[in-house]
Amino acid sequence: MKRVRKAVFPVAGLGTRFLPATKSIPKEMLTVVDRPVIQYVVDEARKAGIEHFIFVTGRNKGVIEDHFDLQFELNETLAQRGKTTQLDFLKTLQPEPGQTSFTRQQVPLGLGHAVWCARDLVGEEPFALLLPDMIMQTDKSCLSDMVELYEETGGNIIAVQECDPAEAHKYGIVGRGKDVHDGFEITGMVEKPKPGTAPSNLYINGRYILQPQIFGILAKQERGTGNEIQLTDAMLKLEKTQRFYGYHYRGSTFDCGSPEGFVEANIAFALARPEMRASVLGMLERLIADLDPRKAMQAAE
Repeated sequence: MKRVRKAVFPVAGLGTRFLPATKSIPKEMLTVVDRPVIQYVVDEARKAGIEHFIFVTGRNKGVIEDHFDLQFELNETLAQRGKTTQLDFLKTLQPEPGQTSFTRQQVPLGLGHAVWCARDLVGEEPFALLLPDMIMQTDKSCLSDMVELYEETGGNIIAVQECDPAEAHKYGIVGRGKDVHDGFEITGMVEKPKPGTAPSNLYINGRYILQPQIFGILAKQERGTGNEIQLTDAMLKLEKTQRFYGYHYRGSTFDCGSPEGFVEANIAFALARPEMRASVLGMLERLIADLDPRKAMQAAE
């Protein structure tokens, strides 16, 4: 069984929910506290032992490539000014030469198409897929636990979390079978099931380990929901010949693809920083105290 060495990051999305900011800044480069969203996701992959980071980009995404490149002028300036702490920290985030690859998704045909665009860079080996909109907050990375489960089971691994059953129609939902090691067998997958028909309340949270046979299926996959090539449709076909296992992640996940989730992530990660916690708590208390209760009630209605 080949180990998981490569990870794919689909970062070609337009980020329309963040306009006008994303006219000039890729949504993946919007900062949560003091680092871009994409940095959190890459850090998670690195903690899981990933050696090769593959970015599927689009137009106006060159700043992502620059972010993971060596910035000689910045490093030289920090060194000259004696800012060794900042310089050493930046070095810990710097991928080694040859560890990053970039390919273009010229047309927005969906997540399945973005994954297919990485086929030649992945090759004939299993790979991790991390959706950059979703960032995790936990002591141990979600992908690290998924890799450990994969080493026990092989096959394909999907990370899931619980949602309100009434909200299940908004997500991709999996059916839960018998427990296997620290995960469980997946008995089915449904993309945005009709209310009351979901097989569980376990939704797919944006982390996958997939076998390379998915590329052959995606190459012939017809367009589905939204007139796009859907990854879930391809996984349903792969499920007929390969096993899928679920990893039940119990940390916090923030959907930074929505303004509300992005704000929540900033607050949560700021509160997790000891040097910021007191001041942020104080700020939140002042803002809440300043709210007019009558206006708050009207907004809730």
